[in-house]
Amino acid sequence: MLATPPIAKSCRGLDELTRRLDESVCRSCNEEVTEGVQDALSDVIKTGGLSLADELLEPSADGYARRLVYVSEDHGYVVIAMIWGPGQGTALHDHSGVWCVEGVIQGEIAVTQYQPLEWTHDGRWRFEPSKTVRAGVGSSGSLIPPFEYHTIANALDGGDCAVTLHVYAQELERANIFQPLDGQPGWYQRTTKELGYSH
Repeated sequence: MLATPPIAKSCRGLDELTRRLDESVCRSCNEEVTEGVQDALSDVIKTGGLSLADELLEPSADGYARRLVYVSEDHGYVVIAMIWGPGQGTALHDHSGVWCVEGVIQGEIAVTQYQPLEWTHDGRWRFEPSKTVRAGVGSSGSLIPPFEYHTIANALDGGDCAVTLHVYAQELERANIFQPLDGQPGWYQRTTKELGYSH
């Protein structure tokens, strides 16, 4: 089990958020769980009840920053802050079968969901984008497997960062990444990426 970093103690409102998350993750099915988690995230963000420590909000020049905020010892879920600098985003990816809820704390993000159409034994997948949602401060959304293939990017024009808070059912140690294949529109090559945290 991961340890919650000491810096999390300086995040105002984290105790109230995790109290509500504890209640939500005890519901009977993933749809009810993620609905409760979404409500909790939206409420604490919209009311200004949550403030992350400055150290968690530093952008990274190497790509979007991913920082651990909290780990539930009793329920196993994790809370992660992601900081999206100008032009930063993810490749098309999944969550290895783990549900996730994200809420926007600062700025605006674009989430594009993809529908898998076919795949082959050598890891080639064909996708088509199904919809893109632009989400601003206080918005929250969920990804429940098998509907988990997506990209996320900073949707702001200019030099501002976006900040999102993500709640995962458990620690996500790896994910499948899908890279576009040259000369084959709609086709991607699947690889596995080990996930870590930014400093």
